Amino acid sequence: MRDTVTPLAAAIHLEHVSKVFGKAGTDSAYRAVDGLDLDVRPGQMLALLGKTGCGKSTIFNMIAGLTEPSSGTVRVSGRDPFREFDSFRGKMAIVFQSDRLLPWRTAIQNVELGLEMLEVPAAERREKAQLWLTKLGLGGHENDYPHALSGGMRQRVSIARAFATNANILLCDEPFSALDESTAGRLRAEFVRLVKENGKTAVFITHSISEALEIGDRIVVLKRPAKIAYDVSFDADTGREERELIRSRIGGVLAE
Repeated sequence: MRDTVTPLAAAIHLEHVSKVFGKAGTDSAYRAVDGLDLDVRPGQMLALLGKTGCGKSTIFNMIAGLTEPSSGTVRVSGRDPFREFDSFRGKMAIVFQSDRLLPWRTAIQNVELGLEMLEVPAAERREKAQLWLTKLGLGGHENDYPHALSGGMRQRVSIARAFATNANILLCDEPFSALDESTAGRLRAEFVRLVKENGKTAVFITHSISEALEIGDRIVVLKRPAKIAYDVSFDADTGREERELIRSRIGGVLAE
């Protein structure tokens, strides 16, 4: 089942988007994305799945406003994220593969960072940071520095930092890939629960079929240069047999 949503109703809208690195028409030009159309509805958890080099990170960077398309239209909440980058402060948060915590700041000070940039009063930002650390199971570790925390705990701090700003859109670039599978599995489940409970829209980059099936309520499989090869939506009621059919179809697409 393919998910459809009108462009005006989409939280994220990409229309005929292409991205070429280097001078177009020359031997050095590299086409990372080719005529991509993609709409993500509000509240959706989208897993972008594909092999290394298929253009996932380029799409991620265009949605985040870190680079602009060579052609086509990118809109997030109706705005151009590259040309109106400053307008997205506090409205879009990123969780990276590495935790990117500041080593000289405690856990709670790291969570407060985004709130400081939004000029939230000190008492309010401390309260929000404490709330999200507690929700993510880090109560009692507020004053620990990153070097004293495990990898999973550091990534929990990173997730708390993203949620604390109350951003409507979360962009996640393989945030659990550096963790052992047991820790990653627990964090994935918690992350999905928090996204759903708080009504967030999330785009999650992965190269793992299993992770995509655990994370997403929609999976978009990309082939190089980034084009949609398979687009499927499902929900908590989707049975094991149907999920295995989806897994098999994705495996077939990636093997082509």
